[in-house]
Amino acid sequence: MKKVLYVSANPKPTELSYSKQVAETFMTTLTNENASLEVEAIELYDVDVQEIDGDVLSAWGKFASGEALTDVEAAKVATMNGMLEKFMEADMYVFATPMWNFFFPARMKMFLDSVLTAGKTFRYTEQGPVGLLENKQAIHIQGTGGIYTGTDLNFADAYLRQALAFVGVTEVTTLPVEGMNQFPDKIEEIVADAKAKAEALAKEVAGAVTV
Repeated sequence: MKKVLYVSANPKPTELSYSKQVAETFMTTLTNENASLEVEAIELYDVDVQEIDGDVLSAWGKFASGEALTDVEAAKVATMNGMLEKFMEADMYVFATPMWNFFFPARMKMFLDSVLTAGKTFRYTEQGPVGLLENKQAIHIQGTGGIYTGTDLNFADAYLRQALAFVGVTEVTTLPVEGMNQFPDKIEEIVADAKAKAEALAKEVAGAVTV
């Protein structure tokens, strides 16, 4: 059995989030096409996501010296490690994010900060950093009010792709849901088109996460 990790980062309920609606179509089709998949879903606004703060930096310094962590430091590191373990255990990732002011929500960045961990998902070599994850793929479903595909303002998708490539996940497909604010009279058409593409994509990749 292969595992799919579905990560969404939007405090809105699904009925008010276009990226979540399209992601739901993708996930439903994916699991219908491949019933053997094990799916774990995380809404980053419903769980503890640890940012890199003073306690975390202090803990990392103590790891190098062998000094004992405080209870607070240990708890924060454990939260980050929990997210890291979920990520490492998965074979496929599905991300659903909105674009807010040219980037995805801060909690998504915090999640990726837990994932980018030296010695776990990448290592340093004399030639530079090398990703340690293999044979994994990702889908990014991104909702934007304007049209940003192919522009220099699509920082969120570009960053996610770079972060994933850094740890070895280079097979990434982006499915944009865009232009709802720019073309409010076409919202239903835009979302319906994105859902159709999500369904087709799910059918295409369903077999890619089998043994």
